[in-house]
Amino acid sequence: MSVMAYSFDEIQALPKSLLHDHLDGGLRPATILEISEEIGHQLPSSDLDDLAAWFVSGANTKDLIQYLAIFEHTIAVMQTREHLHRVAREAALDLAADGVVYAEVRFAPENHQLRGMSLDAVIEAVQDGFRAGTAEAAASGKPTIVNTIVCAMRQAERSVEIARLAVEWSRRDPRVVAFDLAGPETGFPPTDHLEAMDVVRRSHLHLTLHASEQPGLELISQALYCGAERIGHGVRLCDDMTWDGDHIVELGHLARYVLERQIPLEMAPSCHVHVGAVDSFEQHPLVAFHRHGFKVTVNTDNRLMSGVSVSSETHKLAHTFGLTRTELCELAVAGVESSFCEWSERRRLVDDVIRPAYED
Repeated sequence: MSVMAYSFDEIQALPKSLLHDHLDGGLRPATILEISEEIGHQLPSSDLDDLAAWFVSGANTKDLIQYLAIFEHTIAVMQTREHLHRVAREAALDLAADGVVYAEVRFAPENHQLRGMSLDAVIEAVQDGFRAGTAEAAASGKPTIVNTIVCAMRQAERSVEIARLAVEWSRRDPRVVAFDLAGPETGFPPTDHLEAMDVVRRSHLHLTLHASEQPGLELISQALYCGAERIGHGVRLCDDMTWDGDHIVELGHLARYVLERQIPLEMAPSCHVHVGAVDSFEQHPLVAFHRHGFKVTVNTDNRLMSGVSVSSETHKLAHTFGLTRTELCELAVAGVESSFCEWSERRRLVDDVIRPAYED
């Protein structure tokens, strides 16, 4: 049966997975307003609806630098233990309400020290918030797992320090599962941070790396050279293919490498349109990649800035590309199987939660 017959509510009720979601890109507008008033931070608007619209319109510029600049307002309200705990708790609750049964949420601890918090205190507040949110979600009948990816900012010079922090916390808390580099990519290749990558690899911590900007193929190739197990976005891999309309005809060397090794791609369709990596949602290659055999996953990147949820992205993909219920199941399973979750939890989610729901 084609999923074209399914409403948004029906898709939202289905179990889904999420691998690429930024904590500082998914705040509730009401939370930003309340905390900003408390700390005296000036926002572009004090009207809730106008503020939410401002974030989306500001992101939808097809200019990555302007897109990243918007984060000053979310980061500003994430500078105390109380506020970080609240944001993390609400993120877990919002994902659970959206039908996400497994999520990996990432953030850069170094961005949350403007009021003097230590790096350890930052991570502790976020982890406590995730635990509180997932406990509340489970009590309400919507269980979800939220694991954490620790990011270093690639334009800064603290990647080794942050990598060591991530390793230490992964040994302290099994919900800290991986390391990543965030921030602007062009001019800041992952190879600038080889020492940090060495810290991560030697400690057997998982590694995923953003690779979405120009030079696209070079950044993807460098991420793999650095040891990335997954590629954050990876949408520009389509430049290493020959296309016949919407169909992939031939793969270049890099694309073939990614396909044959089933390296997961953390794709976020609306975000890719907003930053100009893809001209329109209708031209996004996610479904074509999936149907050709690539391991692709559906992600939000920044729920606030792109005005999306996992369900809205999934619903739009289904209606734009005619995804079947079977294909939706495959995408949800791909997210869990590509995750950095413990193996036993992955098998339980796939076998006991996701597949049975899509077979109904």
